[in-house]
Amino acid sequence: MSENKKAEKIVGVKGMNDILPSDAALWELFENTVQSVLKSYGFQQIRTPIVEPTALFARGLGAVTDIVEKEMYSFVDSMNGDHLTLRPESTAGVVRAALEHNLTYDGPKRLWYMGPMFRHEKPQRGRYRQFHQVGAEALGFTGPDVDAELIMLCQRLWDDLGLQDIRLELNSIGNADERSRHRADLVAYFEQHKELLDTDAQRRLQSNPLRILDTKNPTMQQMVNAAPKLLDYLGEESRAHFEGVQKILRHNNIPFTINPRLVRGMDYYNRTVFEWVTDQLGSQGTVCGGGRYDPLIEMFGGKPTPACGFAIGVERLLELLKANGEQYVPNQCDVYVVHQGEAAQLQAFVVAERLRDAGLDVILNCASSSGGSSFKSQMKRADASGAGYAVIIGDDEVAQGVAAVKNLRAEEADNNQVTVPLESVAAHVLDQIVCGDGCDDPTHHHHH
Repeated sequence: MSENKKAEKIVGVKGMNDILPSDAALWELFENTVQSVLKSYGFQQIRTPIVEPTALFARGLGAVTDIVEKEMYSFVDSMNGDHLTLRPESTAGVVRAALEHNLTYDGPKRLWYMGPMFRHEKPQRGRYRQFHQVGAEALGFTGPDVDAELIMLCQRLWDDLGLQDIRLELNSIGNADERSRHRADLVAYFEQHKELLDTDAQRRLQSNPLRILDTKNPTMQQMVNAAPKLLDYLGEESRAHFEGVQKILRHNNIPFTINPRLVRGMDYYNRTVFEWVTDQLGSQGTVCGGGRYDPLIEMFGGKPTPACGFAIGVERLLELLKANGEQYVPNQCDVYVVHQGEAAQLQAFVVAERLRDAGLDVILNCASSSGGSSFKSQMKRADASGAGYAVIIGDDEVAQGVAAVKNLRAEEADNNQVTVPLESVAAHVLDQIVCGDGCDDPTHHHHH
């Protein structure tokens, strides 16, 4: 390689995005809100590995689902021949962990998780190959009450985030034998109307007839609308469970519509299924999906344990927050420390540490490749940092044992700079922030 040839840049993997500092404020706001809402319902966080045995998903998601057939990042570990997969979702991993560590032996558990998932899909708006989910799983609860609780938890989360147009769709998909009776009748019904089926639908007739119900083809709409409805096939128990969920939601004024079309892609769901949808994101309208999955734990070799949960697509939800016009301007710091000269630099470190001891966020000007160590350029940076105050130390100040404290947000230009002994800088700034000239100013920034 010749001396002057620039090294070639490596770019990130397609469909896997960097979350840059400019987005951090939004992500943090979301994560903190999620954390406090889940905590307020008694959910505890669980963190499972990103890599799981491939068999976990083949068994849990059903070998013929799209995810397992086309979307999983699976590989053989060249060190030992293990078949591994980057998790496409988290329920299977959480259930595996619960079984492996016998989490439900002393009673049911409310768990939640947050983190990256991986699916090899065509990258498009709101769909990424590495994307993030927040989810909750309630393991060991039988009744409709926990289903309703999870839904109310979601509602509280939307309220706390200030999201308006998210609506709840609800359905029950009963149990396996109710579904198979319905499926048989559905196939028979589609066979009767074979002349109306497009090629897509004909292909699905044997493999996955339920997917035909999702068709967007206008010529099939009327026929599909008249197809047998799963709700009519529910037995006594399934019906009572579904009624129970609705009763609690109604009593708590949580609006919902029953959508008999609502199904779940995974094999392990039963009874309650729900989705939170919005019209703000084009056709990709689902921001949260959930439901009951009582059969899963037994499928994984545990003793039969009921379970219910949901997962939220974080990127989608953040798009919705942005669409709602929420502005999250990060306040990078409270105080910016400006200094010039070697003695001043040493003193600046001491002052900055004292300010941090007092609970403030402080940026200390450090030498940079773009130069700009003059007072003027440092003050520019101080201003851009969003800090309320600049602490300024030069040779004169060091000699006198003082620092200048400048209010960067003062309206009137005069008297917004004072000289303070070095040892009282922290107390002075704190005093200014908590009170000082901002006591009656409603826009004043209070530091918590």
